[in-house]
Amino acid sequence: MVKAVLKCAGASDPGLVRHNNEDGFYCDPDRGIFLVVDGIGGQAAGERAAEIAVDRIRARLERQTGTAEQRVRESVAMANNEILRAAASHPEWAGMACVLTLAVLEDGAAIVGHVGDSRLYKIRQGRIEKLTHDHSPVGEREDGGELSEAEAMRHPRRNEVFRDVGSEPHQPDDADFIEVLRVPFEPDSALLLCSDGLSDQVASKDIRLAVERHAADPEAAVRDLIDAANLAGGKDNVTVVLAAGEQFRAQARGILASGRRARIFTGRVAMFLFGIAAACAAGWFTRALWQPPPQVITPRVLTVGAGQPFGTIPQALEAARNGDTVEVAPGEYAEPVRLKSGITLRSRVPREAVLRATVLAEAVQDSKIVGLRIVADALHPLAQGILLVDSEVEISDVEVSGAGVGIEIRGAASPMLVGNAVLDCTADGILISGPSAPWLSHNSLLRNGRAGVAAQGRAGGGGGSFLLLHRPGGGAGDPVRDL
Repeated sequence: MVKAVLKCAGASDPGLVRHNNEDGFYCDPDRGIFLVVDGIGGQAAGERAAEIAVDRIRARLERQTGTAEQRVRESVAMANNEILRAAASHPEWAGMACVLTLAVLEDGAAIVGHVGDSRLYKIRQGRIEKLTHDHSPVGEREDGGELSEAEAMRHPRRNEVFRDVGSEPHQPDDADFIEVLRVPFEPDSALLLCSDGLSDQVASKDIRLAVERHAADPEAAVRDLIDAANLAGGKDNVTVVLAAGEQFRAQARGILASGRRARIFTGRVAMFLFGIAAACAAGWFTRALWQPPPQVITPRVLTVGAGQPFGTIPQALEAARNGDTVEVAPGEYAEPVRLKSGITLRSRVPREAVLRATVLAEAVQDSKIVGLRIVADALHPLAQGILLVDSEVEISDVEVSGAGVGIEIRGAASPMLVGNAVLDCTADGILISGPSAPWLSHNSLLRNGRAGVAAQGRAGGGGGSFLLLHRPGGGAGDPVRDL
């Protein structure tokens, strides 16, 4: 077996929105083993799933019996079944799982194992190629050319996956479980593995440029990419692992030098053409003389709280425009909230901004509610904690307690509810009515009066559907019912 000469680095960051890190990674350049894991399940469960996957995969790959393909398949299956066993013996971990991408380098090739929507890119000779396929509806459409990369990155259902490691038992050779690839790994190439916290925030061309710019320093490249993901919003944990061949530095420096020469030549040509155009336009009125230049509107963060520019959430929402974020400082807020399209409403510190009123979204598109806590009690009764009517809204890491209905979804809408806690509501935790098609993923539904999730009318059948990817198991979780 011929070993590649490598320079490598890896790092993981929780991002700017989530308060815990459910990602994991592993780098072993001596054995040529590289792994990125993205945990699913929320808080301790997701982190535990990632820990189990890293531990089991590492142990099997280091025991070099069988072919590389066999080791890859067996390692992922071992991780899958161990996660499933751990969840069965610890109710608080019920529903945990992960997605992952790994590569084993030997004899001039990379043997890849992949499940879910983490990714493996290959960078060589000024090009970047995505080698893995996203096991998700949006990813399939992107891979099939129906969506551009930018459209897929902005898609409201970007986080959906239909394969994972740990939610059901598997054998190494099960169909539609592990995607296994063998691809060439040349000395002048680099492999980059990442969680979707990077690929959902940073375009592939920018990933390539960062890696080539720091071709001599993989650690700097990894730091640069994590910083770029956080500058773009940092909405998820972000993990990056980079392995570069011994000739990648020289190849990348050549590409960058060629690019600089091309830019100098292009600039000189542009200056020459500009001179000709200026001469032709001398003494002549142009559109620029009477039409003002375009105004660039950049997204803003409008802060709410004591000592902040806005004293109430409704005041900040009134001033907000498309693309803005209304950030709420810790404290209690009693005014009813009416969400606007294109706005992110988030707690500065997850679940420390406490609302004592209903959040209403009516005909709202492309908005998010993140990290808030909505609390009802005898002094502050609420018929609903959150009411969505004909609205496309993403709700994540929100807690609703004590309301009549925790989150109610009405009309033709496809909202996304991810990683929320709905508890102690007198009626249903989540109530869906009409031709709604929401996505419910990894929500904790506890001690609600009637059901954790209830569907009535056409929701859950006929013209609409909903998918509950996870709820607490055993006696701790509330039932799901179709009315």
